[in-house]
Amino acid sequence: MKPSLRPLLAPALLGCLALACPAPGHSQARTSARTAPEISKAVLRAHLYTLADDSMQGRDAGRAGNVRATDYIARHLRRMGVEPAGENGTYFQTVPLVRRSLDPASTLRVDAAPLAYDTDFLPLRPIGLTVFGGRFQRDGVPVVYGGRLGADAITPEQARGRFVVFLPPAGPQSAQGTQMLPIGPLSEVLAPYGGAAGVAVVGLELATPPQLRYFHAPVITLADPAAPRPTMPGVLVTSAAAERMLGAPLAGLRPGAAGRTVSGAFGFHDAPTEAPARNVVGIIRGRDPALRGEYVAVGAHSDHVGISPVPLDHDSLRLYNGVLRPSGLNEAPRQPTPEEATRLRAALDSLHRAHGVRRDSIFNGADDDASGTSVALAVAEYFAKHPTRRSLLFVWHTAEEKGLFGASYYTDHPTVPRDSIVTQVNMDQVSRGGPADVAGSRPNTLYLLGSRRLSTELGDRVERANAAVAHPFALDYSLDAPNHPAMGYCRSDHYMYARYGIPIVFLSAGWHRDYHMVTDEPQYASLDTMQHVGDLVRDLLRDVGDMDHRPKVDGVRPDPGGTCRQ
Repeated sequence: MKPSLRPLLAPALLGCLALACPAPGHSQARTSARTAPEISKAVLRAHLYTLADDSMQGRDAGRAGNVRATDYIARHLRRMGVEPAGENGTYFQTVPLVRRSLDPASTLRVDAAPLAYDTDFLPLRPIGLTVFGGRFQRDGVPVVYGGRLGADAITPEQARGRFVVFLPPAGPQSAQGTQMLPIGPLSEVLAPYGGAAGVAVVGLELATPPQLRYFHAPVITLADPAAPRPTMPGVLVTSAAAERMLGAPLAGLRPGAAGRTVSGAFGFHDAPTEAPARNVVGIIRGRDPALRGEYVAVGAHSDHVGISPVPLDHDSLRLYNGVLRPSGLNEAPRQPTPEEATRLRAALDSLHRAHGVRRDSIFNGADDDASGTSVALAVAEYFAKHPTRRSLLFVWHTAEEKGLFGASYYTDHPTVPRDSIVTQVNMDQVSRGGPADVAGSRPNTLYLLGSRRLSTELGDRVERANAAVAHPFALDYSLDAPNHPAMGYCRSDHYMYARYGIPIVFLSAGWHRDYHMVTDEPQYASLDTMQHVGDLVRDLLRDVGDMDHRPKVDGVRPDPGGTCRQ
């Protein structure tokens, strides 16, 4: 699952008890077991241990490891007899990812006076599927003061065609009591201003050293000129530069006040990624001639986050997160109390005496999302022998971790008519769970998101399917609550279908200590949980695939080019 930007950009702790944290490389590749018509743990284990093996190098989209993973998926689809549904008769759809880097020759002038690149201004790099990352090349654009984002800002119509200077949203305070630059909310609050010629966000001097490194680093992003969301040129500026642009002090300035004019050319350079980024797409044709032109889509993401630049101590990281960061990267780290530090140190010393320090640098992504990928393969194996009336569309999306890019591209450029997709079922992180693993969880919990947002009928059918399986889950809708701070509804591939009005259901066993850590390895996965998720998905697909009508859409359809709302 794509990480939230809030914990991602929180001040980093050395954590792991100040030891060179991390993990072993002891996951072993397994050869595929002989498959059976039912969802079997042997098959799930074979897929999981192969996809999460060190040889996949963390399956980073745009790198060789993800190519190996997508090759693996395609080989099994071919073996099953699943019909290719990618490009040119293949199982693959190439997703146009690029490596986008700051252009150091960027210029920005106020009237005729230049601002200094990297001192007065810095172009805003893309942050996932955001409005940022566009190129500005204009002369004499009028400047307007936009006010504070999220508070008293001007309307999008007032911003149209202007270069708008905004104060940042109210953000966190540093330990010294000074304001910090809030990066995470910028995409959401600026999204309505796509009609502006450009935006400047005040606060370059507030950026912490990690934030500055983040903005200077190249980013893998989607280069799709046909995407329905606009790309906005934007910059971070200092308060002094903003006042030069506005021709007046910021203090006391009213939103909508006119400033001077700006000219210049700023932006980024694009280069190819190391390897192709590919969705894997296959179809199991329906048995009913009247319904096989409709599709029930099934999805999981094949990618993860690659390799850590610093090897970490596996046991230190797991112990630290188990006590201080039980949802992994999904929450900000904290320092241990003296008592916790003593207890953790004793436990770590015991493990080190038993087997030494085990270092690892590979984000294996066993739960996220080799688990969902494996279940989807096992479900495809079942339906290749037992088709439903409708056709089933299996899509293993790439670049979910980069910003839902594979699913975004597929739904903008589907290989079947978009309006023929009646439902999408998405699985992400389905091998963990329970109170010993997921903070606040009950035994046998499965989290559902989005199942009733667009179709009450689909939500009812999910519950009926769960009640009928041999091992029903305790369904938990808490992460689907409006405005839930974890933003789970917006953080996986299902939303890219939902934004086009396609009813979806997202299934997950929840966040845990190994989320987006090098410790997310297959030995911690529950094959029982994966099998039970597979049984539920199998029965749900059979139900929806055999219905005599499409699931009724009775919810509010989002704007395909807008920002997801939790």
